[in-house]
Amino acid sequence: MTTLASTIQAFFTDCLARQRRASPHTVAAYRDSIRLLLAFAARQTGKQPSRLEITDLDAPLVGAFLDHLENERGNSIRTRNARLAAIHALFSYAALRHLECAAVIQRVTAIPPKRFDRKLVTYFTEPETAALLAAPDTDTRTGRRDRALLTLAIQAGLRVSELTSLTRADIFLSTGAHVTCTGKGRKQRITPLTPATAKVLAAWLAEDPGNPDDPLFPSRSGTPMSRDAVERRLAKHAAAAAVAQPSLKGKKISPHVMRHTTAMRLLAAGIDTTVIALWLGHESVATTQIYIHADLAIKEKALARTAPLDVQAGRFQPPDALVAFLESL
Repeated sequence: MTTLASTIQAFFTDCLARQRRASPHTVAAYRDSIRLLLAFAARQTGKQPSRLEITDLDAPLVGAFLDHLENERGNSIRTRNARLAAIHALFSYAALRHLECAAVIQRVTAIPPKRFDRKLVTYFTEPETAALLAAPDTDTRTGRRDRALLTLAIQAGLRVSELTSLTRADIFLSTGAHVTCTGKGRKQRITPLTPATAKVLAAWLAEDPGNPDDPLFPSRSGTPMSRDAVERRLAKHAAAAAVAQPSLKGKKISPHVMRHTTAMRLLAAGIDTTVIALWLGHESVATTQIYIHADLAIKEKALARTAPLDVQAGRFQPPDALVAFLESL
């Protein structure tokens, strides 16, 4: 076994699993990145992945791999940077174990992430949200499940991974109705539910009583829905809702847009960004600032408080003593 092969195995079994206790989603993301890198390196060097050495994965090869992701696989810059972050983590771990490869490792870890244009977030307006929630056919069990899923997603702002991993035991519908979930960084959080959302979820839970550990939103086989399944169902209902709200036709549709919708609704209600960050499970309040940039209403309020451009600045003039006396009466 080569030093690279043993290092990769130790990185996943010892570093990620035992030391960092990384979530399955993190392990899967790192696994896919390293697997793509090894496949690319095998084609470039003519070696089998198990025969590759650390020195084979030098900075020029990693740079060519990143270009391959963008130009041939069509990955976005965000995805490219995420793959690079996984490579950096692996090589940083290797630096502690193989000092003889320090020069190669240092050059790879010095590859910077690529800068990209930050676009305004996409979210559903209130009419679009209403049309989307009305789209599922509630005469069918699948439609009732989808309506409950969309209602919870838009009101609670859960990530799609959090949404699909929910069990029946995670929903509390008594006094102080709320949902519990485990998000990024293994952080648990509680999100309150509105009476309307609690009513929809209560009807869904009462329809098919099951065990507390059963998935809240099961597939036809009874297993948790996959991310792809949620995306397909959302796209289907968004297409149906576009009949009543044509603005949905030209809008990006993804599960994360529902999460953005939650944040924008909270922001429009005057909720402080620190509370929104806690609501969404953001690691930093700075992440929540993107919603302020997307909210035109906040900027319009700020503009309304400014003086018109054609008004000249004046100086304060104290009132006449006699007039001031009369106005005080």
